[in-house]
Amino acid sequence: MEKAILPITQDHVWVDVTRHNSNLPPLAVKSPDCLGLLHKMDRSKDMWVQHYCILKDACLYLYSGIRATHAQGGLYLQGYTVREQPHGSKKSTIELKPPSDEFKTFYLCAENPAENKRWMAAIKASVKKWLPLHHALQNHINRPPEEARM
Repeated sequence: MEKAILPITQDHVWVDVTRHNSNLPPLAVKSPDCLGLLHKMDRSKDMWVQHYCILKDACLYLYSGIRATHAQGGLYLQGYTVREQPHGSKKSTIELKPPSDEFKTFYLCAENPAENKRWMAAIKASVKKWLPLHHALQNHINRPPEEARM
């Protein structure tokens, strides 16, 4: 029973932490994985919208600017793949592809190719820290009994 409860409890803690972080100003988020300006493709308007972004624990928080009091929204990126891809008039964008078709693909673009590469490396590293839920559950279930551990 304990094995079934533990991941759910951890998931709720993670949701609480991301909710807490989204209510903070951008520079108050502790130990971000990456921060800076990014443009996100807004498909409803077919235009790039600039955001000040904070990447923390595979969540990308989107702010209206560096002086904003809270995030306008966020992208949960667990399980997403990251690659460089042309999109529309932009030769180099960051494509964030979801683990399944039920989620949206996102396109981001920094101010220059070097910044794109910095963001791509940071997003890949941040996402890699988080196992997909089914892998985490399987690892937890398959672990040796407590008395067998040293």
